[in-house]
Amino acid sequence: MIFKRKRKASGLTATVSELEEAVAARDGDRTERAFTAVMKSVQSAPDAELILSGPRLASLLPAFPSIGPRPMLATAAGYCVERGADPAGCAEPILGGVLQDLLDALEFARRWSSTGAAGDELPEPDEKIIDDALLTRLGGDEHESRRLALAWCAVEEWQPPALAVLCRSAEVRRRHGSAILPACRDLAALERHDLKCLAYALAVLDDEPLVVLHRPTGAGFEVRIGGIGDNFQLHTLLAHVLIGGGQVPGTAPSAESVRLATDPEPARGTTRTAATGAFELLAPGGERIWNEGLPDDIPVVEGRRLLVLDDPMYQRSWSADRFFPHLPGTAELTRVLSTDETRTWFSRTSHGSGNRPPS
Repeated sequence: MIFKRKRKASGLTATVSELEEAVAARDGDRTERAFTAVMKSVQSAPDAELILSGPRLASLLPAFPSIGPRPMLATAAGYCVERGADPAGCAEPILGGVLQDLLDALEFARRWSSTGAAGDELPEPDEKIIDDALLTRLGGDEHESRRLALAWCAVEEWQPPALAVLCRSAEVRRRHGSAILPACRDLAALERHDLKCLAYALAVLDDEPLVVLHRPTGAGFEVRIGGIGDNFQLHTLLAHVLIGGGQVPGTAPSAESVRLATDPEPARGTTRTAATGAFELLAPGGERIWNEGLPDDIPVVEGRRLLVLDDPMYQRSWSADRFFPHLPGTAELTRVLSTDETRTWFSRTSHGSGNRPPS
């Protein structure tokens, strides 16, 4: 949860109206006062007010001062989503702000690197670095340089509101995820920001067909997945569908580990439930697909993601708690592939035709 609840009268609706008027009037002092009042009110407002205020707060983001505390305003809107506001109604301004700050942070890094000595490391994302010397180094007008520096320092603060909308709407993920993910990964690759949660949420697949080949039996399946936060969760659900469904031999996952992976109700805290590995997850070329990775890591072959399952190299187990508590995963066996289809898919892998005897 973004904020802790406080039990006081809020008056949130009135403070949001005041902030809207202040921003429209481009009155800096009034905007600052109204913003402070909103941030205080949002923590104690009843859910009914929060539900109505979320889209209003989000819609202010594009007009909010670019060197102002925009991530904090987005956080307030995200908190409203957590309390029931429409994620789709809040998503575009929030995720638009996320993308802009990611791009600005990348531009900060480009300018920093282009104006320094070889091997000059990028600074830590801390506002203490912002001074006249830094702004001069970045070049351009001072307002632009300050905006880039603030983006570099504050980009991680966009994660909570972004997760609030991404984890509550497949529509939001489909509409915005692929556009933002490359910039997120590019910035994370610079190793100055922890953007793992944001990157994982942007990469979640929904309503995605997956061809699964079980090498020990030579069987092939089509499975449709959605809302899966990492490959630990995918592993559990594939074992549930294929072993629990009697399609391949092995030990099916426990009912509790499956519930934790799929329950529409948000997970509450952590549990001691363990899930046990039933397979080795492999790419078509034989490379391992790590449990710590994502379904998005599974390569696309002939227009379909193609995953090969083998017997586990060694016994392993992990926490059955899902990566995103508010995001239930789904996996459905849509059909068993024919022998000819399975052979064709196996021929596109390093595993040949599989072990299934011809029929």
